[in-house]
Amino acid sequence: MLEFKKGVDILSAVGGVDTIAAAKSLFQEKLDGENLDKLSKITHEEALLKVANAIAMCQPEKVMILTGSEEDKAFVRKYSIEKGEEAPLAMEGHTIHFDLPEDQGRMVKQTFYIVNEDEKLSSMAKREPRAESHAYIAKKMTGIMAGKIMFVGFYSRGPVGAEASIPAIEISSSTYVLHSAELLYRNCYADFDAEVARRGEFFTNVHSEGTNTSADIPDARIYMDRSWKTTYSFLCTYAGNTLLMKKGNHRFASDSAIYTRNGRELSEHMFITGLTGPGGRKTYFAGAAPSGCGKTTTAMVGTDFVGDDLAQMWIAADGTLRAVNPEHGIFGIVQDVNEEGDPFLMKCLRQPGTEVIFSNVLVDEQGMPHWVGDGDEVPARGRNFQGEWTPDMTDVPMSHPNSRCTLLAEAIGNHNKAMNADPAGAKIEVVTYSGRDADTMPPIWVARSMNEGIAIGASIVSKATATEVGATGVNRQPWANAPFIAGGLGDYLDAQIKFFNNDDLSDKPVMAGINYFLTHESRGGNGKGLLGEKKDVHVWLGWLERYAHGDVEGIETPIGLIPRYEDLKKLFSEAIDKEYSEDLYTMQFSLYVDNIIARLDLQTEAWKKEENVSQVLFDIYGGQKAALEALKAEKGAIVKPQDL
Repeated sequence: MLEFKKGVDILSAVGGVDTIAAAKSLFQEKLDGENLDKLSKITHEEALLKVANAIAMCQPEKVMILTGSEEDKAFVRKYSIEKGEEAPLAMEGHTIHFDLPEDQGRMVKQTFYIVNEDEKLSSMAKREPRAESHAYIAKKMTGIMAGKIMFVGFYSRGPVGAEASIPAIEISSSTYVLHSAELLYRNCYADFDAEVARRGEFFTNVHSEGTNTSADIPDARIYMDRSWKTTYSFLCTYAGNTLLMKKGNHRFASDSAIYTRNGRELSEHMFITGLTGPGGRKTYFAGAAPSGCGKTTTAMVGTDFVGDDLAQMWIAADGTLRAVNPEHGIFGIVQDVNEEGDPFLMKCLRQPGTEVIFSNVLVDEQGMPHWVGDGDEVPARGRNFQGEWTPDMTDVPMSHPNSRCTLLAEAIGNHNKAMNADPAGAKIEVVTYSGRDADTMPPIWVARSMNEGIAIGASIVSKATATEVGATGVNRQPWANAPFIAGGLGDYLDAQIKFFNNDDLSDKPVMAGINYFLTHESRGGNGKGLLGEKKDVHVWLGWLERYAHGDVEGIETPIGLIPRYEDLKKLFSEAIDKEYSEDLYTMQFSLYVDNIIARLDLQTEAWKKEENVSQVLFDIYGGQKAALEALKAEKGAIVKPQDL
C-alpha cells in the first residue's frame, strides 16, 4: 500500500518556505505587479507553497503566471523563438524544436521513483532512496533558473468538473515545455481552486532545461515522488521527459486509481475514439497500445476521435464505463504518417491553419518539414536532430523515429470536440489491447468474460521502440501501462479485476485483443513484411463495433472468439473497398497452437515473479493452455478457423 505524504517533501525541504506569510513575501520579491495580481486568484495554500518553494529552489530572475489568455499564449510562442527553443517554419503557425541528439526519447535509465524505506515497487520500475534523490535534486536544481524566467501554469488533466479529472501545476523555464502544455492541456487557472476542492488532490511538476547542451545529459534526471505527487526533471528537453503532466502525472493518476479509488477508477494508456456504425449509431472505444504501436493511427480511424494516448476511466452512476481524455491536444509520432493512412492529420501538417510544433524532423532549405514515411520526395539537403543532413548519410535517418508533432486535437477533421470537453465522458462499449506481435495472436479476438479480457491486457508484448532511449529487444507490456505503474503489478491487476467485475458496472464493455503486426514470414505467406495494411484497421474496429451490438457472431476458440470470414469479407468491401481473400483470412486467423502455448508459459512464469498476483490470472492461463493442448491433440499444431 502506498502511503501519501510520507517521508521528507523534497521541494519544501530544498526551498525552505514553510508558511504562507513567507510564501507571500517571496512572491512580492520575485513577481511584478501584473503577475502578483494573477497569482492572487489562486488561494489554495498547499498549491501556493509548492510554487513558492519552486521559486526558492530554482532562483529565477522573473516569474510569469500563465492564465490561458491569448496574450499569455502569444508571449510564450514569441519568446520561445527569441530564446531559440523553437524556430519558425515556412508555414504560418508551424515551428520546429530540436532536442539534443542524446535526448530523443524517454530516458528510462535516468528516470527514477523516489522511494521511502520498505516501499514496494513494480519489478519494472527503477527506484532511488529518498535521501539520495533529495541530495541530488538539491545539488542540481538549486539556482538552476538563475537569469531565466520561471513560467507557472495551472492545468486540468481532463475536462473541468469530470469525476476523474485531476488538476496539476506545471513549472518550467522552458518555453517549449509551456508552449506544448498550452496545446496539450486545458489551462484551468480560473477553476483551479474549485477543481482541487472537488478532486481532493493536485499534482506538481518542476522542470528546468539547464544549458541545453550535450554536456548536460549525463547529469539529467527525471524523478517521480509518489508520496508527495511531485515530479522533478532537469537538464533535458524532450517533452516525454519534461512535460511531466503527461506520463509523470499519468503515473500519479494510476496511483490514485489503484490506492484511493480501487474498483471505481482506472488511469489507462489508451486512446478514446468513436465509430459510426449501422443506422448512424456511435460506439466509443478505449484502446491500449505501447508507444509506437499504432495507438494514434487507430484513434484517428474513428469517425469521432477523442484522444490518442491517455484515458481517465470511471464507473458512472448509470452503470456505464465512462472515460475522458486528460489532454486536448496530441503529441504524436510522425514517422510513417502520410496521406494514405492519416489524411486528417496530414491536412494539419501540410496545409495552413493549424498551430503545430514539430520536433526532430528534417527541415529543408525552404523551411518545410519532412519525415521518414511522409510519402514526399526526399529533399536534397536539410537540417535535422543531429545537424546538417543529406541523403548520402545512410547511417543517419532523415528524421528521428521518435519525431513528433504537437497540436490541438480540435484541428483534426474527425475530432469530436464536444465529446472531448464533456465532463460526463464518453460511454465506452469496447476496450481493446494491442502490442507488436509478429507470429502468435490473430488480428482480433474477443474475450468471453471480463477476467479473460483482463488477461488479454495483462499479456501484451511489444518490441522496444524509439520512444525509449537505450531500450532494446522484446518487452512485456502489461496493459501497455507497465512503464507507468510504480506500485506492484499485483496491485494493478487487483484494481483491474475489481473494476471490471464491480457489480455497479452493469453495462459491461466488450474486451478484445488487436494485433496489426503478423508477418508473411511467420504465417507462410508469399510476400515480405506485414500481412495487412494500415487501412485494415477500419475493418477490425468495424467488426468489433458490430459485435458489441450483436450484429455479428464469433467463432469459439480456446483464446476467445474470432470473426467469421463472410463478415470480414463484407466489411473489407464496404469499409475500405478492398478484396479480402479466404487465403489471407486463413493465414491471419489460424491458431498456431505451440506459439500461443509458449506465450502463455512466458506470461505465467513472468507473473509468478510478481508479488500478490491474483490466482484468477493463473487460472485463465492454465485453462487456455489445457484447451489448446486438447485442440492440438485433436486437430494438429496449426488449426484453421474453418476447422473450428
